[in-house]
Amino acid sequence: MSDLQSQPRITPFLWFDQNAEEAVDFYLTVFKNSRRLSELRNTGDAPGPKGSVLVVSFELDGQKFTALNGGPMFHFNESISFVVRCDSQDEVDYYWSKLTAGGSESQCGWLKDKFGLSWQIVPVQLTRILTAGDPVRAKRAFDAMMGMKRIDIATLERAAG
Repeated sequence: MSDLQSQPRITPFLWFDQNAEEAVDFYLTVFKNSRRLSELRNTGDAPGPKGSVLVVSFELDGQKFTALNGGPMFHFNESISFVVRCDSQDEVDYYWSKLTAGGSESQCGWLKDKFGLSWQIVPVQLTRILTAGDPVRAKRAFDAMMGMKRIDIATLERAAG
C-alpha cells in the first residue's frame, strides 16, 4: 500500500468480507477515469489466505477509496452511501443499470450494489426542480420522486408543471 502521506487527508475506507478485490475490479468497470492505486497482500499474519489481497487503494473518477478484506464481522447499511452526480438521464440510466446488477433498487434514486454498498444516483436537475421557488410545484415534484426508484427527470419536470 502506498505511503499514507500521499493519500488525501480523508479517504472512505470500505470493509468487505473477502471480496474487496472483486468489488474494486467491478467499480473500476463502472466509473470512467478510475484506477487501482496500490495493494497490500496478506503475509499470513492476518485472517484469510496467505498471499491474498488484504487492502486495495483505488480511485473512482478522482475520488480515492481504500477497501479491506476484513472478514464477516461488519456489513454495509444505508446509513452510509455514495452520491453519484449525473448530468443527464442517460448517465442516471447508465449508473442505475450498472450498480443495480446483482443488487437491489430502493426509492428516490437509492440502490444497493451486489456487495451491499448503498449509492444515490442523482441528476443535477433534481435540485433545480425541487427548489424552483414555487412550493406547490416543488411539492408535486417531490411527491412524484417519492414514488420512483430510478429518478426520471422528464417525469419530475412534468409533475412540477
